[in-house]
Amino acid sequence: MKRFIITIAIAVSFIGFSSFTGHEVSREALESFKSSFKSATEVTWTVTDEYYKASFSMNGQYITAYYRHEGELIAMTRNMSSLQLPINLQASLRQDYEKFWISELFELANNEGTTYYVT
Repeated sequence: MKRFIITIAIAVSFIGFSSFTGHEVSREALESFKSSFKSATEVTWTVTDEYYKASFSMNGQYITAYYRHEGELIAMTRNMSSLQLPINLQASLRQDYEKFWISELFELANNEGTTYYVT
């Protein structure tokens, strides 16, 4: 029984580091991820022809990081509540959209800066 459980655990960990296409995440992307997000848990990887996507939990938040195949971090996103927005954006939302509900709010951070998207 122990051997079966260990085999299943190993298989699940390998699934997390590959995609449905059968390609594995590059060593460079894995090393870059590990150095940037040391305390990440619940990490799952998705592989596309253009990038790698790491979805994970860190400090009680769910975050997604996108990497080039060479290991360069492209961007990060995280879902958030309106209370996590900077104060000036909270005030703007209250003033300009007081009659609306927020159904989705996320932050996108990349080389160009940080952008917030609200639906």
